[in-house]
Amino acid sequence: MYGAPVDLSFKNISSLTDAWTEEPNTSLRPLKKNSEMKYLSCSLRLNNNIITDLHDLQRTICHFLAEPSHLAWLDLSFNKITHIDPALCELRALRVLYLHGNNIFIMSEVDRLGVLPHLHSITLHGNVIETNKTYRNRVISVLPWLKTMDFSAVTRQERVMAKIWHHSSRSSKETPQ
Repeated sequence: MYGAPVDLSFKNISSLTDAWTEEPNTSLRPLKKNSEMKYLSCSLRLNNNIITDLHDLQRTICHFLAEPSHLAWLDLSFNKITHIDPALCELRALRVLYLHGNNIFIMSEVDRLGVLPHLHSITLHGNVIETNKTYRNRVISVLPWLKTMDFSAVTRQERVMAKIWHHSSRSSKETPQ
């Protein structure tokens, strides 16, 4: 089940439905298929394309993977994605999510990912949200179980600081001005 990733990177895909007609890139580890001709993999690479939205993400995952509910690794880096689509929140088994090098600009959309209990590694650097001075604290406070963020380990001290930041930002919102 845990074979090579289904690699659809560098295919000039602009819409997820366009991916359906593509053959995955070959790698040293051959892809295996089941009797329904779906791939026995828990990883999907859609990086380095020109994808703008994730509207058909669930259908695309189902198109390629034999066990779509087991998707653990999703690489959407270096695309043109502007929002953290709620479709990502349906991927309950997701452990690794690469979103770096996109155009995500609304910091609060990261909060949506808090429903992914197994997510332990995320990349968001290279997005507009990275320029927000509370960027790392915000992401770690929303996803306190992260082990790595932007290819860097999340330290115990960062967890403590994120918790303090979270409580202070919440209480400042509740205090009447």
